[in-house]
Amino acid sequence: MNLHYDEATERFRIELREWLEGNLPDEQERLAEPTQSSADLPDWARQWQRRLFDAGWLVPGWPPELGGKNATPIQQLVYFEEMARLPLMRSYNVQGLTIIAPAIHDFGNDQQRESYVLPTLRAEISWCLGMSEPGAGSDLAGLSTRAELDDDHFIVNGQKVWTSGAEHSDFCFCFVRTDPEAPKHKGISVLIIDMKTPGIDVRPMPELTNKDRADFSEVFFDDVEVPVENLVGELNHGWAITTGSLAHERGMLWTTQVSELENRIEAFRQLGERQDGHGRRLAEDSVFRDELASLYLDAQALKFMGYRGFAKISHGQASPEHSLLKLFGSELTQRLTLMAMEHEGASALDIGMDPYSVGRYSRHSFTMQYFYSFAGTIAGGTSEIQRNIIAQRVLGLPRG
Repeated sequence: MNLHYDEATERFRIELREWLEGNLPDEQERLAEPTQSSADLPDWARQWQRRLFDAGWLVPGWPPELGGKNATPIQQLVYFEEMARLPLMRSYNVQGLTIIAPAIHDFGNDQQRESYVLPTLRAEISWCLGMSEPGAGSDLAGLSTRAELDDDHFIVNGQKVWTSGAEHSDFCFCFVRTDPEAPKHKGISVLIIDMKTPGIDVRPMPELTNKDRADFSEVFFDDVEVPVENLVGELNHGWAITTGSLAHERGMLWTTQVSELENRIEAFRQLGERQDGHGRRLAEDSVFRDELASLYLDAQALKFMGYRGFAKISHGQASPEHSLLKLFGSELTQRLTLMAMEHEGASALDIGMDPYSVGRYSRHSFTMQYFYSFAGTIAGGTSEIQRNIIAQRVLGLPRG
């Protein structure tokens, strides 16, 4: 295994670093106007994403006209390594950039690509993703929100839940059942729904961890009319879009996980400088040192498993690593933050800014990160779903 990048790839990294150094948004502006959800785009966030797009640094694997540089898979890996080290994200409408725009690009028609892909990339519009429902969270094929074709439009009725950013979204990329008589993996379609359409009721769900932010929402559809031209792909063939959309998300999740984990491990190491109740540094405790070593080794294993998967993709081979990476990475993050809280003791109850956190999470305590880690085991497919995929598709075990 070659663990070094070639000269051309390192030049790519240097070019990216130099561009970032001269183009990051002003920190005070970001802090003065924080985002309220994963679809809320303050002016600085829109301008930042547009600068990335114009310079070809938004989605480097895509062609220049779509905000990229025709970067190779290895260059894209380097790109995500560098971006994950920043104190901010490349887009504050993550689902729009990493899931919905690629899905419309892959499955939509020319008119939909023109109307939605470029405006999304330029941060002119934002999206929510209508997948989860009260009775179909992990089992997306069990969705029951219905869309009935009526002449030149669909009539949509039903409910979505845990819909990130719904309150601030311009559009919803919504998975609906269009043939209730078909087997549950069939009869699903995807509609682009304007969130200003009459009959849509968005009810934000305040978070216990942040009273000023309500990213999740319930969304109710009551006889909502959607033009037939807003159907993405073929009628009743939405399952392919479902799996394609989540594949985009899972790939994105790993590329950021490793660098974020390394930042958290560094914060955990810094925690070792704190004194315990007996006046000793935590780093003098053999249990603390063993935990730190274990976390570091697991993060390195995650990194090299990801490299292996990228190497396969770059050679045109299938990569079963995504589910392994997603499962292992999300649960490792949860284990790390729980360990940190236990070492902090009673001071972990202060969920404000933590002086030991670094990188993107420099303003989140370990306790807040632990709370958020539960969402990490759900987003992109729950840990239970990932274990089923690994058992059946990687290990070849029969269905239970």
